[in-house]
Amino acid sequence: MKIQVPENIASIVPYPPGKPLEELEREYGVTGSIKMASNENPWGPSPRAIEAIRESLVNLHRYPDGSCYRLTHALADKLGFSADEIVLGNGSNEIIEMLVKAYVQTGDEVITSHPSFLMYQKIVQVRGGVNIVIPLSRMQHDLTTILAVITDKTRLIFLDNPNNPTGSPIKPVDLYGFLSKVPESVLVVLDEAYVDFMDPELQVDSFSLIRNTKGRCGVVALRTFSKAYGLAGLRVGYGVMPSQVAVNLHRVRQPFNVNQLAQVGALAALQDEAFYQQTLRRTREGLIFLQQEITKLGCKCYPSQTNFFLVDVQGDATALYESMLYQGVIVRSMKPYGYNEMVRITVGSEEENNRLLGALAHCLRELSYV
Repeated sequence: MKIQVPENIASIVPYPPGKPLEELEREYGVTGSIKMASNENPWGPSPRAIEAIRESLVNLHRYPDGSCYRLTHALADKLGFSADEIVLGNGSNEIIEMLVKAYVQTGDEVITSHPSFLMYQKIVQVRGGVNIVIPLSRMQHDLTTILAVITDKTRLIFLDNPNNPTGSPIKPVDLYGFLSKVPESVLVVLDEAYVDFMDPELQVDSFSLIRNTKGRCGVVALRTFSKAYGLAGLRVGYGVMPSQVAVNLHRVRQPFNVNQLAQVGALAALQDEAFYQQTLRRTREGLIFLQQEITKLGCKCYPSQTNFFLVDVQGDATALYESMLYQGVIVRSMKPYGYNEMVRITVGSEEENNRLLGALAHCLRELSYV
């Protein structure tokens, strides 16, 4: 073939997926391996979601509801919004893609931070936009510098709050001050994939920001069912936004973009408040336990408002990651993000947490890190 690929596509490095457990066990000759690298919910989805999905299997010969009517209205009732202010997506990733499609043309600028969710920049590059990337400052979004680089070509600003991979939140007072200075021509996207795990006093009232846009920039809040609701395998997320923004996203949205099982599973999970609260409690308990025990091993754990946290292992992070693989435990090396001695660990079940601690203690000794 002699088909030419545009440079903006050819230069993209594909998103690095996590190593599947089956592949790990085959490659390293281990059994009973665990993955604590992808920020998944170790307790799975609500039993109500499983039952709703099971009952829906007989309807797989039908197309899903293209409007996601029942789920959209359930979210609207829960959040106090109208249905025309909510857009459902195949994961919140797709909402990000819709925003870029709707608002970014070739040469337009989009501001993001580094490190943060990798897909922001990749989607902008596919569209032909210009990525303006601002390094984090002390593991926080550098809001002052972001304000300074806004130009008349800026269309979107993506802020993941809390940040991935650092787990650090934006102080509400800092965000409110920032938004008051962003031009009305710019749309600020708050990616709140991990907001469920945040301490209430640190959560930004993003929904009031969406409603109160007179004289300042518009705000979009992104949420997902992949984390606290344990539905990562179904890929369903949503955005809450001013209705005039939602209209434009529907213009570029694929028909039937949220599959039938995702819709019924998410609706059932949304209605199981007890299971949701149990997940939050166990995650917080697991986070505290892991950080206390890992600190005893001689490592430094960083504060986090998510279901994961960074650990300074006092040595090469990738070597530690590879050593852990031989123990059947997958963590995430942060070396590609510029944090050469840090790994990211997701809170697991009680059994998984203990398994990780034993493997980590063994590997730290083996590598003579502590």
